[in-house]
Amino acid sequence: MRALWRAKWRFAARNASGTANRGFGVHRSSQPFSKVNALLTFGMRKLIALVALLATASPALADEAVELASAGMARGGEGQELEPYLQCAPYARQVTGIELFGEASTWWEQAQGRYATGHKPRVGAVMTFRPYRNMQSGHVAAVSKVIDSRRVLLDHANWSPVNGRRGQVEKDVLAVDVSPTNDWSQVQVWYAPLGKVGSTAWPVDGFIYTDRAVQKQAPLAQGPRTPVQTVPAREEPSTRFLSAFAKFQ
Repeated sequence: MRALWRAKWRFAARNASGTANRGFGVHRSSQPFSKVNALLTFGMRKLIALVALLATASPALADEAVELASAGMARGGEGQELEPYLQCAPYARQVTGIELFGEASTWWEQAQGRYATGHKPRVGAVMTFRPYRNMQSGHVAAVSKVIDSRRVLLDHANWSPVNGRRGQVEKDVLAVDVSPTNDWSQVQVWYAPLGKVGSTAWPVDGFIYTDRAVQKQAPLAQGPRTPVQTVPAREEPSTRFLSAFAKFQ
């Protein structure tokens, strides 16, 4: 049994370098392996080896590890400095017209009192993801179509690495509500490297709608009303009133 595990580990470690070169945009070309290896952080090398090992035991666990690893690397991972690329928040703002700024993780709180929010998907709404594991900046995506009570299509940026490049736009990709009560508090999202919906249940705050929040006005403070006393009209004009007009007669 130990010999079998040692063989699996050697296989995983041997394939880790190839996975790193193929999956994360580091090309072999003329670079020696030592230089490529130097570009990878120690934590990343361990993670790649773990993914390769998990693939031999449980494809589902391997899928989740790939999703979580890519989420971290797309947003900086272990303090890496990344070149500029398209982020999810500016793209969501552009396609929906919702004027919120800052990290995606702050959008839900910013929207309160400014935009209508809720837990049912609508076309044009922004789905806001909470920070989760490696994805500490959160994520926002625009709903492009509502298929049914459990499935929607999303337009978003910087989710899947496409052709080894992060910051890519994906349109009309599937997201599935996997929350127990169908409140869209947990979703699984299409992930391009897997070619299917990922197995990670991402926590979601809710949906920000494009219509502005209704501002409730406080009623005006009113003091106690003074009753108006009415004086009954005279049936006949007074003598003083008649004498005032006597000279005009």
